[in-house]
Amino acid sequence: MPRQKIASTLEGADRRSIGRADEVARFVLKEPRRFRELIACLWHDDPIVRLRAADAAEKVSAKKPRLLDRYKAELMGLLAETEQIELRWHLAAMVTRLRLSLLERQRTAEALLRYLDDRSSIVKTFALQALSDLAKTHVTLRPKVKQLLEKSLHSGTPAMKARARKLLRAHQA
Repeated sequence: MPRQKIASTLEGADRRSIGRADEVARFVLKEPRRFRELIACLWHDDPIVRLRAADAAEKVSAKKPRLLDRYKAELMGLLAETEQIELRWHLAAMVTRLRLSLLERQRTAEALLRYLDDRSSIVKTFALQALSDLAKTHVTLRPKVKQLLEKSLHSGTPAMKARARKLLRAHQA
């Protein structure tokens, strides 16, 4: 894959498959200079390339979060504007790895709060997790997040209820 473009490696027809996203993530972890190319795929014309790129970028950033730093503005913009479900849930996981100013944390929280109205249970669950992660360093968010977790515990989808239970235990610890 070294000479092959990342976008062509991520192409495919099945939206339910991550295709070669794991392979791309492993490659980019070994060749971090190619992270820029992977991030560019988040804006690719093909929604399958975008979703697989988001999956790979999330996996890479879990191990090397500082690779995200130079793309903060772009990622926060995409977080606020994308409608693609798969991008939303991966972005929710990634943005909490960014070094955010107070204003950026507030903007991120606002976008994630909008995600709680998404039609996708996965997006809602990832948004809850991300809001909880943000609240760890943003004390003014804690009461709102606790309220959201309690509400989700009673009226959320099964995935949201399970995540809310786990997060509430962590907040009480």
